[in-house]
Amino acid sequence: MTQSVLAEVKDAVTPRATVLVIGVIALQMLFIASYVGALHDPRLKDVPFGVVAPQAVAEQTVARLDELPDSPLDPRAVADEAAARRQIMNRDIDGALVVSPAGTTDTLLVASGGGKALAIALDTLTAALDRTQGRTVHTVDVAPASPHDFNALSAFYLVIGWCVGAYLCASILAISAGARPANPARAATRLGTMTLVAIAGGLGGAVIVGPILGALPGSVVSLWGLGALVIFAVGSATLALQGLFGIIGIGLAILLVVIAGNPSAGGAFPQPMLPPFWQAIGPALPPGAGTWAARSIAYFHGNAMTSALLVLSAWALAGIVVTMLAAILRQRRPAAPEDAAGRHGRPAAEPGR
Repeated sequence: MTQSVLAEVKDAVTPRATVLVIGVIALQMLFIASYVGALHDPRLKDVPFGVVAPQAVAEQTVARLDELPDSPLDPRAVADEAAARRQIMNRDIDGALVVSPAGTTDTLLVASGGGKALAIALDTLTAALDRTQGRTVHTVDVAPASPHDFNALSAFYLVIGWCVGAYLCASILAISAGARPANPARAATRLGTMTLVAIAGGLGGAVIVGPILGALPGSVVSLWGLGALVIFAVGSATLALQGLFGIIGIGLAILLVVIAGNPSAGGAFPQPMLPPFWQAIGPALPPGAGTWAARSIAYFHGNAMTSALLVLSAWALAGIVVTMLAAILRQRRPAAPEDAAGRHGRPAAEPGR
């Protein structure tokens, strides 16, 4: 009986299963390293920051802020308070200090809708600096987060929900009908399915965070369109990875979207508070681009969304092209072992599968 059990274990622990288990352990370690590495020590770094003051005072203040240890701010002089407000709403700067030419109380302009943690950090920093000059700071929130949007995190959670649904749907298609589509027609069907899922999921998410929960202001139609693009971008990219690498493609999608994308998305801590690596990759990945665009829709009148939409569109287009090319190339060569053998010993799929 012992020999029988050992034989069953030996049959179960195949080389492929061993590789997959090792891959899961690697993803687990990367998950810990990425999340803890990105979020364990948030600090300001080169935050675009305006200074409004008479010319001589502005130059002195900019120089003083520019020389702060570890370079928390990237200061620049701004003509007046109205211009500073416009630049904040256009997302060109994240805050501005309006220096009072007569009194000792300055005004700090922030936008908590772009990230509550960043607004608080700017307030703490400028208040401490002004105290050293014998001055005080009055903070004005130019684009305040909704009272029902705790710490301005709803946009981030909305986008993460869209992303998770997208790669889960693509993964289900792989598990139910083979990781690699057998031919271009089958690949096109999967992309068509993702389109329907994107339309439905985008609408559902927008309605939940808007009219139902009141968590995010802004246009429901705009959020719907963004959600559809996010879902299709992530879903088609996952299909493309599966088309190239089979079931391993699901793990690669998790690596890109969850392990690299979520902590770098600027959710809990906006981009200027993240370490350089995560700050660099965040805007180029769907969670980061989607979070930026969702906050722009909710709190900044839809400003500064072009680059984020281009990133998402690029992921969607690349997903379509790679998925179709992988299917075309696959049709021209013999079936891979995983499809030839079928799942759980079943016969191979029909050519149209």
